[in-house]
Amino acid sequence: MRDGSRPTEAEVRSPAPLGRRVLLAPITVTPSKPLTPSHLKGLLWTDVMYRATAQLADVTYRYSPTTYHRTEQTLGFWEYLDRTVGDADYSGLSEERIGEMYVGFRTEGRRADAAALRPYADAVELHGWVHPASTRVLELWAAHYKQLGMHDPGLLAHQPPGLGLEEVVDRLGSLGMCLDLRSYGGPVFLDATRHGLPLRQIVDAQSRPNYLACALRELVPLAPQFDEIVLLYDRELEPDYLLLERTLSAFGATVRRVTLGRVPIDGQIRSARHGDWHGHTAAALLGGAAAEYDEEVLRLGMRLYFIAVLGPGQQQSFGHDVLRQSLTRAARLLSGGRDTDPAPLPEVMARHRGDHLYVNPYRLTSSLLAKRRPAPAHGLLTAVYL
Repeated sequence: MRDGSRPTEAEVRSPAPLGRRVLLAPITVTPSKPLTPSHLKGLLWTDVMYRATAQLADVTYRYSPTTYHRTEQTLGFWEYLDRTVGDADYSGLSEERIGEMYVGFRTEGRRADAAALRPYADAVELHGWVHPASTRVLELWAAHYKQLGMHDPGLLAHQPPGLGLEEVVDRLGSLGMCLDLRSYGGPVFLDATRHGLPLRQIVDAQSRPNYLACALRELVPLAPQFDEIVLLYDRELEPDYLLLERTLSAFGATVRRVTLGRVPIDGQIRSARHGDWHGHTAAALLGGAAAEYDEEVLRLGMRLYFIAVLGPGQQQSFGHDVLRQSLTRAARLLSGGRDTDPAPLPEVMARHRGDHLYVNPYRLTSSLLAKRRPAPAHGLLTAVYL
């Protein structure tokens, strides 16, 4: 069934049994900057998907910063901090201040050589070490998760991937999906050309992995364990996630891709690396809303706005006034005295599932805003939104 069409009677009456296993694997955010509206959108979509789908299936929410610390983007930032700032105390800094340092790193444009990054990579791989600047950012993000009532999948936990880099290269090679040129001084490519997809470098000539290589280290060993793997990611990463879908499918997984557009600010979509997030960070938005609304209204209102109002695309710019309207609507929903939907929660979730196991957050959340409908089913707001 396509999104937006009416569910069949069989879909409503036949929710997925709880024995089915679903893996949610959203793209991770590098702990080097504040959470922006685009980040909040992805995180809230994933949270609602996780909590709603848990009414129908056994769900694992895999979000491991540990896995992606090995990327040059992260290690390079850490090397930049130690080279330019030195042995500093980051424990009292805001994520905005650390984000300004990150903008400085990207502006410098200097790429650290492999020898400079190797001690950092070894510390991550062998000891689970995290630079204190990123630890501070993750601590602040965990506080935002708590305020928003989002499930914390282990932001501060050590969660190494199931395969080493050489192991995943070997497994790809066993399927004929790897072109390893390191013995000739070259890089490693993911090769899905027989499926009509281009070669993609995943490891450079100095054995430094990129984001896609790290994702493969994490997801390849998990692929056979789940009935469905759901990948949530930014629209700009579509080519890499097409490759990831094809690769995981080769290892036996059923993969669903959920593509989300970023949130424009004043009509423009820009990366957080440019620092154009002032006044629009999670801390600023939550601080302003918490001053006027109670916790439950904040949690529901944020989800109404970032999921139902903004939708999966990226046509609508962020608007403080529209966010306020969503918070006001949330207050009315929470105080409403109408008769509730009599259906049990699994049946309600199944209406918004389609032909996959996961519940569609947009369809579910948009239903809360529909006119001339009964109030949400008993327990829905608490189970999924609060």
